[in-house]
Amino acid sequence: MDRLSGLDASFLYLETPAQLMHVCGVIVIDPSTMPQGYSFDAVLAGIDEQVRDVAAFTRKVRRVPMGLDHPIWVQDKQFDIERHVHRLALPSPGGYKELISLTSHLAGLPLDRSRPLWEMWVIEGYDDGKIAIFSKMHHATVDGVSGSNLISHLCSLDPESAPLALEAGGSHGRDVGKRELFGRALVTKLALPVQVAKIVGPTAEGVARTVSRARQGTAMAAPLTAPRTSFNGTITGHRSIALTDMDLEVVRSIKSATGTTVNDVVLAVSGGALRSYLEERGELPTTSLVACVPVSVRELSRRAKGANKVSSLFTKLGTDIEDPLERLQQMSHDNRNAKEHHQAISADSLQDWAEFAAPRTFGLAVRAYAGLRLAEKHPVVQNLVISNVPGPPIPLFFMGGQITALYPLGPVFHGSGLNVTVMSNNGELHVGVIACRESMPDAEALVRRFPEELARLRDAVTALEATATQISSARSTRAKKPRARTTEK
Repeated sequence: MDRLSGLDASFLYLETPAQLMHVCGVIVIDPSTMPQGYSFDAVLAGIDEQVRDVAAFTRKVRRVPMGLDHPIWVQDKQFDIERHVHRLALPSPGGYKELISLTSHLAGLPLDRSRPLWEMWVIEGYDDGKIAIFSKMHHATVDGVSGSNLISHLCSLDPESAPLALEAGGSHGRDVGKRELFGRALVTKLALPVQVAKIVGPTAEGVARTVSRARQGTAMAAPLTAPRTSFNGTITGHRSIALTDMDLEVVRSIKSATGTTVNDVVLAVSGGALRSYLEERGELPTTSLVACVPVSVRELSRRAKGANKVSSLFTKLGTDIEDPLERLQQMSHDNRNAKEHHQAISADSLQDWAEFAAPRTFGLAVRAYAGLRLAEKHPVVQNLVISNVPGPPIPLFFMGGQITALYPLGPVFHGSGLNVTVMSNNGELHVGVIACRESMPDAEALVRRFPEELARLRDAVTALEATATQISSARSTRAKKPRARTTEK
């Protein structure tokens, strides 16, 4: 029997018609590299061949009687690829505007829980002959890293090679009878007090370390201290999507020149873009926006099972700082503290406590929270979620077609109706922005500022280097200048 972890199951419980818990992606493909040319039937058959024996693609959720325990995964014995891979064509002229309009609509549609929790839409007629793949995978089945890996393993290193072998996506769990399922659920319930006793101690230690760091001024940004913005309220099921690109080499050059990290640069650029967006709308808060940044703990976790192995840290984005270089330096300092603070907390803390999420109670609480619009009545937990997911450093081919762009899109939540996800791919950084449409009707107004802010930061670093060079040159000249001799009498 393959039981969902508490964290995986929590994403099912969090889901409502407005708060959809799937992660999406827009993959742009150049079909001219396909050895036999593009054919939807060939793409469909190729995907079917690769996913049919992989549990992550062919298992579905089965609920436990009376909601006594988290659901289990069972094999979908009626798996049909045509229920998961669909075909669409963009209306003329088939450009970027038409693509984001269509994908925004698709992102607002829930997945069918009676089937494996994923879909792909093959979108033809984009950008003078390109193909776009819009993918949706429920967060109960993948996190950022595992979702990226699943997509990558459907790809190959050249047009004519077979797709890379998929890693084991977990075995198909044994489909047990109701009586056994009920009995196992009771045993799990009885064991909960023992589990609580095991994690209370480490949690208390983590809280004590957090309090100590807060007193020393070295703690990460605190949740519930974020200023309120127009995208921090109750969300609807409508989505707004926007996409853009940044040059990874420019980001790396800034990183090297300033002694920061790629993640520091991405967060600083995000802060600058958000500052510019809010300032233009007359909504810029006097204090900095706070972002929740998911962190993979896959290599640190003691848990062998579970699709989601993540934790999170909170960081200020420096939206109260106008100078881009000063913002980056502040981000670097704050992120070092946040990382040290995060490392002092158990990697499995979030997963451990998620085990106690009661299916019925959790679901009712989420619906009550949305119905009463409580997100607008308490302090803002965080303004948005920002993820930075490592992608392939080399060209990849999806069913023979070269991937020219790969834009990730995460979920949005009540109280935090904006998600920014960045993924590297073959020398580029692809930025995907998704928001509640009522909170941010035009996500393009935000995303177009990312390349602009990166250019501002690059120019500021270039000016700093030029000044340093002039000072060094002047010192060198003075050192080489001959000194006047004096004679003693």
